[in-house]
Amino acid sequence: MTRRKIDALLASGGVVLTVVLIVAGALAFWGYRFTYSSVRTQLAAQKIYFPPKGSEALAEPEIGRYLNKYAGQQLVTGEQAKAYADHFIAVHLKGVADGQTYAQVSSKALANPDDEQLAGQAATLFKGEALRGLLLTTFAFWKMGQLALIGSVAAFALAAIMFVLTVLGFWHMRRAGRREHETATATVRTNGSREFVDA
Repeated sequence: MTRRKIDALLASGGVVLTVVLIVAGALAFWGYRFTYSSVRTQLAAQKIYFPPKGSEALAEPEIGRYLNKYAGQQLVTGEQAKAYADHFIAVHLKGVADGQTYAQVSSKALANPDDEQLAGQAATLFKGEALRGLLLTTFAFWKMGQLALIGSVAAFALAAIMFVLTVLGFWHMRRAGRREHETATATVRTNGSREFVDA
């Protein structure tokens, strides 16, 4: 196989790989945009706001040091959802039944159906843990979107590199073709001259 044919195969493979990377980058970017838009739309519809700056709700160190930067803002991003779930809801849920979970309190409430305090704690924990779980799921979905964005940027960067390499491959193929042509022409001339001399 000649050098020109090898270059042609490699350059053609480069074209295919460039197209594949561009398509992958476009799909990953679409995934990011879809995730970003969905998370923002769904969270905005809930109309959850962080306590205002200087509020007593942010006074506790377990809460304030994580949520002060979001004070007064509406919850609309995955990062905010995680912060609200882990450093606001979770902190308040610990105080409902001395740190017990809904599953623990619910079991006690079922064993003592007349205990209104246990029933109230179980209801509060159920609502709080359900909201916290939904917010953390939203954060996970949002995080996948962020990873899709990184993947998109990487795919487009690799596509650009592959495009340059492919152009260089075609350039080298033409150059190798010229060299092969020149070598073949020189060989014909040399052989023709020898035949003439031999004659």
